[in-house]
Amino acid sequence: MEQYILRETYLNQLIVRMNNGEVKIVTGPRRCGKSWLLNRIFKDYLITTGVPEENIIIVSLDIDDNEENGDLTDSKVLKSYLYSRITSKDSPYYVILDEVQEVDGFEKLVNGLNAKDNIDVYITGSNSHFLSSDIKTIFRGRGDEVRLYPFSFKEFCTNRTEPVNELWKEYYTYGGMPGLLRQRTPEQKVLYLQRLWNKTYLDDVVERHNVKNREALSALVDSLCSSVGSLTNPNRISNVLKSVQKVKIDPQTVSNYMEYLEEAFLFEGAKRYNIKGNKYFESIKKYYSADVGLRNAKLNYRQQDVGHIMENVVYNELRIRGFTVDVGLVEVREKRNGKMEYIQYEVDFIATNGTDKYYVQSAFAMDSEEKRHQELNSLQKIDDNFKKIVIVGNDIAEYTNEKGIRFMGLFQFLLSGF
Repeated sequence: MEQYILRETYLNQLIVRMNNGEVKIVTGPRRCGKSWLLNRIFKDYLITTGVPEENIIIVSLDIDDNEENGDLTDSKVLKSYLYSRITSKDSPYYVILDEVQEVDGFEKLVNGLNAKDNIDVYITGSNSHFLSSDIKTIFRGRGDEVRLYPFSFKEFCTNRTEPVNELWKEYYTYGGMPGLLRQRTPEQKVLYLQRLWNKTYLDDVVERHNVKNREALSALVDSLCSSVGSLTNPNRISNVLKSVQKVKIDPQTVSNYMEYLEEAFLFEGAKRYNIKGNKYFESIKKYYSADVGLRNAKLNYRQQDVGHIMENVVYNELRIRGFTVDVGLVEVREKRNGKMEYIQYEVDFIATNGTDKYYVQSAFAMDSEEKRHQELNSLQKIDDNFKKIVIVGNDIAEYTNEKGIRFMGLFQFLLSGF
């Protein structure tokens, strides 16, 4: 069998969902490997478990090699084709529909297939709106989402023999988009990533949402890329675009465009949470890029702050591992300049997965006592018993200090986890 990066995290998510009576929906940004995950990795797994290849029905709806079967983007033609392949009411069949949004009225067809006891349905699509916020409605409460990200650093290192430091430099520069495996030179990699922005992502958002001001959308993307890990909101971004880039765009339009970019899985917004007050700040978030290579390419590699890039990578790694992630605020009353004041301390991430919760600081360097104090102060102000972790950029031996705060190196976290 051909050697490839197995993407075990996502394969295992598909395996545990097999035959669960729900439509498995693989979402994620374009070109992050959704089709490969289902059409190759999952198919190979099914075959190794004894499923006959003829019982695995794969239809890629965004390519033109289906002519002999008619226009499969017509729901009636597709339905006829699929049921002509399903010749038994008892044998299990696995139906994989790639880029299903190409079919008008696909919802009824997919739900009909899923209603059959011997048919297990898997779909991908690039219309992220119906594949995220509207899943429960479209699939009658029987949609089960598997979110796919570009390669993690651990996946990126698969089958590579270079020193980990060299691999990290490549990863934080070009990121983990699978298509980079076919690009040999730095110039090819940069051009590939910039083409993705210009010919795939921006075009897709403009077309899907009928965006009138492409220049403003592109400027907004630049602003989000420049400010990864910084607190912001639509009003602030609108003012920055007007003063710095001379692009006039009102806050409501900024808010709409940011929503479009999140729906396309290009950015994620992490809400700000008051740890002691147990409440969210609804109007302000930190935004992170789905891939740091895409982020760097959009800025034409003008802003290479490794600390901010590392923070983005840590955020993505937490999301890949299934954590919901907020940014934390610890507000305490302290004496400053002879009088009592409310002081706010930042926690980079509050990572929650079921009953597990971690407070995480991403610190590329703690090379001075002042910097160390800055990174630890917020964690020491938290008076609950959840685990507190500092991830540092240099390779260190893991240890826990006298306050119970755990320190680990970046590579240990990315390659092994907590």
